Amino acid sequence: MKLTIEKMRREDWVFVRSIYREGIETGNATFEVDVPEWEHWDRVHLIEPRLVARSGNQVVGWAALCPVSDRCVYVGVAEVSIYVAGHAQGLGIGKSLLKKLISRSEAAGIWTLQAGVFPENEASLELHRSCGFRKVGQRERFGKLNGVWRDVILLERRSNLVGVS
Repeated sequence: MKLTIEKMRREDWVFVRSIYREGIETGNATFEVDVPEWEHWDRVHLIEPRLVARSGNQVVGWAALCPVSDRCVYVGVAEVSIYVAGHAQGLGIGKSLLKKLISRSEAAGIWTLQAGVFPENEASLELHRSCGFRKVGQRERFGKLNGVWRDVILLERRSNLVGVS
């Protein structure tokens, strides 16, 4: 599969939404139970970087960042969202996206990336580890999904380029 990683465009939202919905339906990707409207998603995610993985004209994955806080001291800390279409999983797309997201986040001045992953999502845990994330801890009964308490593994990656003064 020939793959390109590009900046997400507004017109990619229909594909991004579909891939996000697939992730939600697995029950192991997010606490969200429905895909938000574009306006909400756009408002809560950083403008840069927002990426899509394209195979030809088809979007097969996406990655974006959310600020962890609106306090100025945390301006360089962001939370990772990364999703790959079900039919395209296991092909290295997630790793390509995450590596590019890391590079682009550093160019944008981000010094710490964090991810919250359900312990059952072993593929996501391995993906993050393979890109330099480390386990910070396990948040027990962090939130309920469909009435069931779920734990979350907190992972982080510190930049070796940004914030090392």
